Parts: sequence; C-alpha cells; structure tokens
Amino acid sequence: MKTRRLGRNGPVVSAIGLGCMGMSQSYGPPDEAGGTATIHRALELGVTFLDTADVYGPFTNEELVGRAIRGRREEVFLATKCGFVPGGDGRPTAVDGSPEHIRAACDASLRRLGVRTIDLYYLHRVDPRTPIEESVRAMAGLVDAGKVRYLGLSEVSARTLHRAQAVHPITAVQSEYSLWTRDPETGVLPACRELGVGFVPFSPLGRGFFSGTVRTLDGLPADDFRRGLPRFQEASLTENLRLVDRLSAVAQEKGCTAAQLALAWLLAQGEDIVPIPGTKRRKYLEENAAAVDLELSPSDLARIESAVPKGSAAGERYPPQSFALIER
Repeated sequence: MKTRRLGRNGPVVSAIGLGCMGMSQSYGPPDEAGGTATIHRALELGVTFLDTADVYGPFTNEELVGRAIRGRREEVFLATKCGFVPGGDGRPTAVDGSPEHIRAACDASLRRLGVRTIDLYYLHRVDPRTPIEESVRAMAGLVDAGKVRYLGLSEVSARTLHRAQAVHPITAVQSEYSLWTRDPETGVLPACRELGVGFVPFSPLGRGFFSGTVRTLDGLPADDFRRGLPRFQEASLTENLRLVDRLSAVAQEKGCTAAQLALAWLLAQGEDIVPIPGTKRRKYLEENAAAVDLELSPSDLARIESAVPKGSAAGERYPPQSFALIER
C-alpha cells in the first residue's frame, strides 16, 4: 500500500483508508464477523487508516473496531468523531459541540475503542450554538492531555476552517467528495490547500453507486438508508445510471472496475487527498485497495471528466432536512 502525508505537517497514512460505518448501520444488517474479518484483511494489505464515529450504531461501531484491532493497535491510524447526538431511534438528531460534550464524548470513545489515544479526532458537525473556537479549544485540550494526537473537522465551510485553524492546527477535513459530488472543489478544498490541511473524502464511490452494483432499489435491504436519498430515487436513478455506464466503458478499456477508476480519479486530484471508501466485505476492500496502483494519463482523466462531467449527477446528495447541519 502506498502512503500519503495527511496535511502539510501531519502524519503519514495509507493512501486509501477504510470507512467502518457500514459494518454497523445504514447498509443493511450489522455484520460484526464480516466487519472484523475485513478490518483484519485491511491491515494485511496495509490499509491502516480506519475511520469510525461514536454515532455509528450508535456507539457499537467503535466497539467493533476496538475489538478488531485489539493486540494490533500499533498497526493502526485510528480516527473517530464526536458531536452528533442520537435520538430515540438511534439516528443523529442534534449536534453538540460544547466543551463539556466533547470532553465526555472523547472519554467514552476511548473506553469503547479500548485505546489510550485517538490518532485523529474530528468534530462531526459544527454546532450552530457553540462558536467553533470554543469547540476547537476543547479539542486542543484533549491533545494537551494526551488523549488525542491530531484534530479534524467534518463538513465545514472554508470560513469555519480558517477560524478553527487560528485556535489550533487542523490536520484534516472530512467531507463527501466523488465524481458526482464535486462541491469541495469550489469550497473548502482550496482553503485546505491554503492552510496545509489534508482532505479526507467519505463516500468516494457515491455510496457504492460507482461500483455499478446498484441498478434498482429492489436489491437493497429494507432499512438501507440509500432508499431515502434523492439520487437513488426513480426520478434520478435512470439519469445517474447513464453516468455509471459511461464510466464503466472507460474502465473496461483500462482493464479495471468502475469503482477502481473512480478512486484513481480521486487520488489523482492531489497528493493531499486520502479517500476512505467504506465496506464490510473483503472482496470490495481488496478491489478498492488496488486502485492506488492504477495510473491515469491526462487523456484518461479527460475521458473520465467527459463520462461524468462536474454537476451531472441528478438529484441532491441528501434530503432537504439533512442539509441543515452541513456548512456550504
């Protein structure tokens, strides 16, 4: 596995990470055995940048990851997040970025993960009631206490990132970024590059869409959260499948899968980018990891852009109510 430096002065991590959320929620029934086996295989392949959060499950994904890395902590660069507050049904319904919540959430994450230190600790969403300076100051206190090594933010605006950076160095920003979600290119990504902050795209395969395995909603589990996403609805799905088919045609000529091509395109957008495709299956993990070896020429990149032009995705990436907690 190739490596990249996360931010100008940050740690060296695997060039592709592993998002662990789907092992516990959102994409069908939880699969601890499969998730554990996938994490173990990831470490064998050198995919050592693992991403989780307290709200995944909620709380159970950190426990799964913690059990999976027991006895292998030194092999892992471990990222988790705080800030979301789950409601009665377990889904995040509010954000709390207060210093009191951040400190308590960190202690709870350390217990669930079974570790002494979190390598990268993100604020999952900005709390509109708490100035970002207060949240980051509390997170900086965790660094001083030896509980956290590096700080990150998720789904923030460029302005908020600048304010946060003035309080304590931010190592990474995590946001959705893929061939069909290009928003960061004209928002927070230029700010990251100005400040020397690494960028960690989640859902780099469009929530599995660019794997080419989702053709209808019929094959998705009843509780799969993609059933509620606008881009997967019938009105948008037909248009979006055309994008996948065009990308697949390019991939076939390159001798790779559409998913690998989508990841290679993302890696080619800059050495400061470290995507974290999520999966609970070893087959897809191995496919994703191999994307680091796929070389793309300027001609290849132009063909990919032509197949999936910027702004070509039909439908929003979230329902309207979900955008309330995302800075743009």
